[in-house]
Amino acid sequence: MNLKCYVVDDEYHSVEMLMEYIDKTDGLELQGFSTNPLTALNEVTGPNPPDITFLDVEMPELSGMEFAGLVNLYTTIIFTTSFREFALEAFEKEAFDFLLKPISYARFRSCIQRIQRNAIQKIQYKKDKRDFFFVKSETKGKMVRVIINDILYIQGAQNYIKIHLISSEIMPYLTINEIEQYLPMEQFSRIHQSFIINNYRIKAVEQTRVILENDISLNLGRFYKEPFLEKMNEMLLKSRRKF
Repeated sequence: MNLKCYVVDDEYHSVEMLMEYIDKTDGLELQGFSTNPLTALNEVTGPNPPDITFLDVEMPELSGMEFAGLVNLYTTIIFTTSFREFALEAFEKEAFDFLLKPISYARFRSCIQRIQRNAIQKIQYKKDKRDFFFVKSETKGKMVRVIINDILYIQGAQNYIKIHLISSEIMPYLTINEIEQYLPMEQFSRIHQSFIINNYRIKAVEQTRVILENDISLNLGRFYKEPFLEKMNEMLLKSRRKF
């Protein structure tokens, strides 16, 4: 399985270097590139988004940080920049990695190997079709079983997440992106940068919020609202009668 890659950088020599690295790395294929972030935005959020987007930080019209906030629902972000001081903000944008220019091929390859391992684990997890998983609890050395159907929603909390279950809560040391890749897409939806919900626990959907069981109300995030409502619309029973 090849991972599709897209490169966004206003300096063409940087694009060329990443294209060369992608070309000589097994399991990667170049889907496209652009030196214009506005053009790239339309392509990355289109009907066939790339698996990985290599993204420069300082660009005209739209910075890499702004770009990441608009596309991290669609693609895995890897920042590429000459400025070390952007590292913290990059990971706050839930980037997978931060590659400091000049980027060596060894550093690039190490990053890609981690992505490929994650992709394989995700595929294997789906094949196993388990209805539960284990996470490490706040108590050192203790693992807690989480039954997937018992999840109401998951809340991001910096380096931790809070898993809200029907009758309890668990706070493991994971990011919301890390747990999202192990959840069945047909059952769970990202509705906000900080929230993933269990579709089976939805009571009602409004234009700006979702109501879950136990009358839990969660706001729809600006960049997650449209794809979520489209997903819900696919489940909506509609009459063919004309009024």
